[in-house]
Amino acid sequence: MFPGISPSRGGTPSPVRAWSVLCCMAMLQFLIAVDVTVVNIALPSIGDEFGADGRHLTWVVVGYTITGGGLLMLGGRLGDVLGRRRVLLFGTVLFGAASLLAGLAPSFPLLVAARLLQGAGEALALPAAMAVIVLMFPEGPRRSRALSVWAAVASCGLVLGFVLSGVITELFGWRWIFLVSVPFVLVVLCAVAFLVPADPPVARTALDLPGSLLLTTAPLLFCYGVVEAGEADGAAGWPSAAALAGAVLAAALFIAVERRAVDPLVPLRLLRNRPRVLANLATALLSAALSTSFLLFTYYLQDRLGLSPLYAGVTMLPLAVALLAASSAAPRLLGRWGARTCALVGAWCTALAMAALALAARIDAGAAAMVPAMLLVAAGMVFGLVGLQYAAVTGVTEEDAGIASGVQRAADQLGGSTGITLYVGIGFAPAASGADPFLTSALLAIAGLAAAGAAAWRISVPAAPPRESVG
Repeated sequence: MFPGISPSRGGTPSPVRAWSVLCCMAMLQFLIAVDVTVVNIALPSIGDEFGADGRHLTWVVVGYTITGGGLLMLGGRLGDVLGRRRVLLFGTVLFGAASLLAGLAPSFPLLVAARLLQGAGEALALPAAMAVIVLMFPEGPRRSRALSVWAAVASCGLVLGFVLSGVITELFGWRWIFLVSVPFVLVVLCAVAFLVPADPPVARTALDLPGSLLLTTAPLLFCYGVVEAGEADGAAGWPSAAALAGAVLAAALFIAVERRAVDPLVPLRLLRNRPRVLANLATALLSAALSTSFLLFTYYLQDRLGLSPLYAGVTMLPLAVALLAASSAAPRLLGRWGARTCALVGAWCTALAMAALALAARIDAGAAAMVPAMLLVAAGMVFGLVGLQYAAVTGVTEEDAGIASGVQRAADQLGGSTGITLYVGIGFAPAASGADPFLTSALLAIAGLAAAGAAAWRISVPAAPPRESVG
């Protein structure tokens, strides 16, 4: 055992042990959050090595987020059924092994497969890690501080991923953006084995495995169909059409399965709440545009302007700083404006960012012209998602709180991944070679944001209470 840390086999764990566990879980959260954004700057280098174009490179991003979002709620249920410590260990091992496979991948298909496995590891590990934190810290100020640290680490991981990607890719090569996670994963595994108490006996309950598989299969088939539909020679017409039809069928089957499941992954009673449905729809559409903007920044800075990965990563620093600044102001503004206004401001800022990006690409502006778009994206991401998250969980019962949060998180991840595939896939498709890919992708994102704004406008929820200042 570790010095000064008592086993605490029953009752409340010692503070030293609890905070040691929090540090390890925060490290895992940081690694997973970094992996969402760390590939962005490295994408051109990956494409150069494997001969993959911009459309196919989207799989390196969406493969991770689709499996992560599609299996997220199943991961939470597995923790309840099989034991949180057990699922946390398995999910962390899977994430680490997939990171090693991604770093050593000899081919592009194997890299994409590794990213799919990384997403599955995230879906298993993250819900279990958060549940462990909740159990280690009693309700009250200690738990609030612990969850604040958890959320702050996630934000820092997303932000630093842009910069770390440029630095690591430039100095060591793109493979190290995955390999660098492996030793930290080993540290987390050792800490969980020594510090997290063994799982108590758990009640066996039904698992909605068909629902989880269908929720993951539908966006995967959709993404494959859209990417392959962009082939200029039309050779992939039938496989693409079959994939898109399969996506529609999988979505329909998902609804049918949820209606009949004993313990459904997504209880359909949640869909009877109109503000919640609108909030999740707007979340998916906003995330689609936000995720697209990150890729367009990368492609413009490196492919259009020819910047090195390191210079491109440094150029993304204003986005990282603006994200942190907006995150500190968002809770206060949520209490002052309300959820609907925050969501609308987020959609408007993101739409203006896409317009600014398209204009800069149209006139072949320099890297500095991307800064206004980056600042607007940061504001759109924070204000929009905070407002929509608040609306999505307003009025939920204690029984449905976890499910409603999981659905909102899934809408965020799956919306972002399908949006990247649709907007970037169409914009950079060979069949659309006559148009500016940046302009096409941006216009599609703006159309989606108009729909997001229309959905957000119809949301009516009570104003959030203002955040109390901490002296």
